Amino acid sequence: MSRHSKVRIDRPVLLSGVLFGSGIAASMIDLFIFHLALQWHHFYDLSTTEAALTADGFFHAFGWFITIWGLFLLADLRRRTAVPWKRWSGAVITGVGFFQLLDGVVSHKVLGIHQIRYGVDLLLYDAVWIGSALALLLVGLLMLRRTRPRDAAV
Repeated sequence: MSRHSKVRIDRPVLLSGVLFGSGIAASMIDLFIFHLALQWHHFYDLSTTEAALTADGFFHAFGWFITIWGLFLLADLRRRTAVPWKRWSGAVITGVGFFQLLDGVVSHKVLGIHQIRYGVDLLLYDAVWIGSALALLLVGLLMLRRTRPRDAAV
């Protein structure tokens, strides 16, 4: 297999995994744990309850959209060739970490559209949220580095 064909196959592996991981973080972890089970926050808390629930609906619909998009890319990849599952798993973990970091820094801190919890000191929550995001992102990136196709450009 030529260097160019390995790179052509690698891009959909990475895109599929990152989309799937980001979507799982948004639509499964965030929705079911933090929004529904713990009821700590909504996606948008700067207005009415109705606005918060509507924003949640759009946010989680988008999360499901990118989850399914990642799976469609994976199905197409599987149809064409063997999937390097360790590399794809690294891309998934990278996607989860990336989404969680983006949410924790941009949504929670920069935009302030919602917090992890209300009525408590946020330092511990922020440290765990952002710290676990960085850890997941680092693990995913390390997996991607270790599974990089040998002939791929650095």
